[in-house]
Amino acid sequence: MTIVSDMMNVSVTPHIRSKESTGRIMLLVIIALLPATGFGIYQFGYQAAILIAVSIATTVLTEFLYEKIMKMPVTVGDLSAIVTGLLLALNLPVSVPWWMAVIGGVFAILVVKMFFGGIGQNFMNPALGGRCFLVICFTARMTTFTLDGVTTATPLAMLKAGEDVNTWDMVIGKIPGTIGETSAIAIMVGAIFLILFDVIDMRIPFTYLLTFVIFIGLFGPNGWDPYYLTAQLAGGGLMLGAFFMATDYATSPITPLGKIIFGIILGLLTGIFRVFSSSAEGVSYAIVISNLLVPLIERFTIPKCFGKGGENR
Repeated sequence: MTIVSDMMNVSVTPHIRSKESTGRIMLLVIIALLPATGFGIYQFGYQAAILIAVSIATTVLTEFLYEKIMKMPVTVGDLSAIVTGLLLALNLPVSVPWWMAVIGGVFAILVVKMFFGGIGQNFMNPALGGRCFLVICFTARMTTFTLDGVTTATPLAMLKAGEDVNTWDMVIGKIPGTIGETSAIAIMVGAIFLILFDVIDMRIPFTYLLTFVIFIGLFGPNGWDPYYLTAQLAGGGLMLGAFFMATDYATSPITPLGKIIFGIILGLLTGIFRVFSSSAEGVSYAIVISNLLVPLIERFTIPKCFGKGGENR
């Protein structure tokens, strides 16, 4: 008698698998982040390199030790912990002490990622989760920015106060800010790399940025002034967030319509935070809040099954 299990390999879903591995995708993301990372080190000096190294070492070691202690397969080889550590560091002001990078890295990996089952199970972007935790705990340090050793306001804060800014400096990156967010050009070079290698879906960043521009044009204090709109696009963490964190596979919708809705929500929230709140920025919280809405978005955008009872599935 022939047994079915002898005739085929019985396994759980998904049965159709991509040829892309997590490790390769993470490697491409790391390569795409190199221009912003390199510019951040050039701009802020060796302190930026130290924070980046400490952050990456913390996230990798935290994931390794947790999996060893819990007797789980060690997954640091998939490079996702390195991406988390790098993104967290790029979202830190260069003036913060190294131990804050350690706290943020441990929180990002342990609380946001591993406590919820590891890669693919986290409910929000781990790097942004770590950054938001640090902002809540150490607000003054996380909102103090320096350039050439001088503490100064960011261009977004100046715009909020009604002051003029140099938009070209914002585009090339000669402004105060976090390590990896200052140069829009460096970020776009990395984003183009991800697009060419089909790592990210343009629906999310395109819809995000378009919605944001429309919101700022309608409700911003300067209306449709192109210099103001350019400054808003190039300032803060908008470009870094749109292309490198909002597109995170685990915390963004999988359906085409869901991605568009997700991008619209991101643009609206970022616009609301920047125009109507006391803060000049808002990208991190916009992405984290939108991450929490992903299950609801997918519930209403997953295609319905055909046949009897399909509506109830």
